[in-house]
Amino acid sequence: MTSDSPRPAVVLVSGGLDSATILAIAKSTGFELYAISFDYGQRHRFELEAASRVCAAIGVKRQIVVPLDLRAFGGSALTDEIAVPKDRSDAQMSDGIPITYVPARNTIFLSVALGWAEVLGASDLFIGVNAVDYSGYPDCRPEFITAFQQLAGLATKSGVEGTAAWNIHAPLISLSKAEIIRLGVKLGVDYGLTHSCYDPDPTGRACGHCDSCQLRLKGFADADLIDPAPYASR
Repeated sequence: MTSDSPRPAVVLVSGGLDSATILAIAKSTGFELYAISFDYGQRHRFELEAASRVCAAIGVKRQIVVPLDLRAFGGSALTDEIAVPKDRSDAQMSDGIPITYVPARNTIFLSVALGWAEVLGASDLFIGVNAVDYSGYPDCRPEFITAFQQLAGLATKSGVEGTAAWNIHAPLISLSKAEIIRLGVKLGVDYGLTHSCYDPDPTGRACGHCDSCQLRLKGFADADLIDPAPYASR
């Protein structure tokens, strides 16, 4: 990599609305994009197809899909035989940590991404966590991102030797879902390529009733836009 070459960045891409937006942000700021997605046994595996579509549309240098079966310990409605909550009110969604929380998921994903970044000579990681319109996940908070960035400096060869100043970018963390959507539209994101539903039907259509669908639909409504994703029921 020469001084004139774009800096590489590893971007966590799930295939959802937020990760598509974060990929577009990383591209708009001049990074060379390396996308990492995870096949972790999630019941909504349609998101992996969406991740590939988004990566192709936005243009990444390389995308890898890491097999990491979190069904081994379950404990989440996304990786275990537990019903996905539906039609919850705003008060219910903001009350505690829901059963769709996957234990330590973002810690695990960022740790794997950190290893790949070191191999690539990258010191920038992008993740689309959000602490405003979200379902109460502890690993979506600013405190978590700050702590992980500190960990990166302590846990890597490049950090210890002082050859890299690690940056964990989470520019969506304080934005509402509507603000994220407006930003993505401005950057040219095609949200019709994305998938956010926790419990899609066999054809991949979103259920329209899980927490993720409700937050997404509310975001588009608040942005005065129509969600282009296919739904079995809205």
